[in-house]
Amino acid sequence: MGKRNSNRKNSAAMLDSDDTDSVSSSSSVRSDMVSVGFGSDVDKDSLLDQHLDALYEKRSSTREKALDSIIEAFSQNLQHEFVEKKFATLFHQCLNSIKKGSAKEVTLASHAIGLLALTTGSGNNAREILEELVPPVSQALRSRSESSKVAALLECLAVVTFIGGEDPEETEQSMQIMWQVVHPKSGANVVASKPSPAVIAAMVSAWSFLLTTVNAWSLSIKDWQESISYLSTLLDKDDRSVRIAAGEALAVIFEVGDFERFFSEKNGSSDSTDKDTRDGYVHLKGLRGKVLNQVKDLASEAGGKGTAKKDLNVQRNLFRDLLDYLEDGYAPEASTKIGGETLATSSWSGLIRLNFLKHFLGGGFVKHMLENGFLHEVFGFTPKKKAWGNEDHSMEKSYEKRLYKSPNSAAAKARTQYMNKQRMMLQDRKIGHFAAGGEE
Repeated sequence: MGKRNSNRKNSAAMLDSDDTDSVSSSSSVRSDMVSVGFGSDVDKDSLLDQHLDALYEKRSSTREKALDSIIEAFSQNLQHEFVEKKFATLFHQCLNSIKKGSAKEVTLASHAIGLLALTTGSGNNAREILEELVPPVSQALRSRSESSKVAALLECLAVVTFIGGEDPEETEQSMQIMWQVVHPKSGANVVASKPSPAVIAAMVSAWSFLLTTVNAWSLSIKDWQESISYLSTLLDKDDRSVRIAAGEALAVIFEVGDFERFFSEKNGSSDSTDKDTRDGYVHLKGLRGKVLNQVKDLASEAGGKGTAKKDLNVQRNLFRDLLDYLEDGYAPEASTKIGGETLATSSWSGLIRLNFLKHFLGGGFVKHMLENGFLHEVFGFTPKKKAWGNEDHSMEKSYEKRLYKSPNSAAAKARTQYMNKQRMMLQDRKIGHFAAGGEE
């Protein structure tokens, strides 16, 4: 078992291996473009001020161009000084674009807000973004929309919740909103329509990204059953992106879900409620067996006519790693070089987080990993030279607030222990059912 895994233990890195080189080259090219266009720091702020002013213009094309320029600037540089001065103005103008803009404008504004949150890091500004963003995003996701718009809204909600959601209930609320995109509540004021494969893949990806932060003790056995059942159906879909997204979500579920506790807690009891729990546990084991068989098939799937070789390889690598994990307990290991230092992950949760944020940042991924203190804490990454260390005191001011976000920090561990104790004391109280009401 160990030999099979050792030959391929780093294959998970291939999920985005082709992107690593492109990210590095794209980053250098775009950085040159930005430096030529902006010049000195004063010029950069002056141009950003002009783009911000353009968001007040009536012509939608003008606002779209301004948002595109703002996204470029925030991707390629850490705009802390600008955010310190103009945070509220920029955020609320982007929020107006989400409420009233075209599909393209909503897509751009969503990305801009996500970048704004990544720039601010955790703290009061991130909490303000989350609190004010949830209502309009929730409303926008209830109506029939273009796939690109829905995907952008979902990604924005995921990033903002990841950064600003300090309470478990806030994260679960966002996950509920995401889940309802494909499983709308009965009787809700929604336009009944079958979600496209692109929307399903985007929802599952954003949902699983937030699942990496959820405390498993807050979820009931029914939550896990409904989530796994739905994701299992997605493994049989024709669209490969849907199958891959579902596979990643299931990997996180089986990693963070402590299913054995449902059996051990109630073993030997004759109470009817306990019997239901034991029956639910048996159901979970059955679902796991079904998923295991599906994973075996997908890990060895032959390419069909017109199948893109890269996409097929991504699927095979993912499901081979998942098969290793389900059968032998080996989590995937992945690493990439950034600024001469190695950024490594050794769990499904870490890999999903890395790939999600890498996709969201695009060509700005390397720049942010080198200089964004919040991401340093999230991934436990220390670059050789922290470009923001002596220049950006605003980063240092919020350092302590960010510590609990790191999965390895003492504050994070203490907070998790406290939350676990609270949930054990209140285990009969359900703190969220983000998979409720799902119909296949």
